[in-house]
Amino acid sequence: MCYYVIIRGPLGVGKSTIARSLAKFLRAKYVSIDLILRKHGLDKAHYEGIPAQNFIKANKIILPEVKAKLKSDRIVIFDGCFYHKKQIQHIIKALSAPHYIFTLKAPLKVCIARDSKRKTSYGKDAATAVHNLVSRFDYGTVINTNKKTIAQTIKRVLSYLP
Repeated sequence: MCYYVIIRGPLGVGKSTIARSLAKFLRAKYVSIDLILRKHGLDKAHYEGIPAQNFIKANKIILPEVKAKLKSDRIVIFDGCFYHKKQIQHIIKALSAPHYIFTLKAPLKVCIARDSKRKTSYGKDAATAVHNLVSRFDYGTVINTNKKTIAQTIKRVLSYLP
């Protein structure tokens, strides 16, 4: 059965770690929205973060490949902050396959601490801004990653997938 999964949440919550591990476990195609934004110069933030239209442009760049993967019965895992509902709705409208959306959550202090341990940290201000933007709304199934191991979080996500 082909479907796609969106893993969303603030910076430092564990999205990429969970999404990559999940993709490996499911032998799925992994899609990093952040990488697409950077690669195409769409990652320039304004007062409200990166504009929704930049995320839509990133969607349009990757959707042909995603459609091909889904058509060939391959699962696709999207990894990104997804702090604009428009971006999520654009993907849902463009793809006819079943989908599962997960919002990962952790306290701001935890996200800042996790970010500070990265090789390339985005910093407290960026972590705070993205946390605030993502926290404006929940979408799909909410999973708290605070005090959870990667394995526990992946097990929880898998419990919702076919």
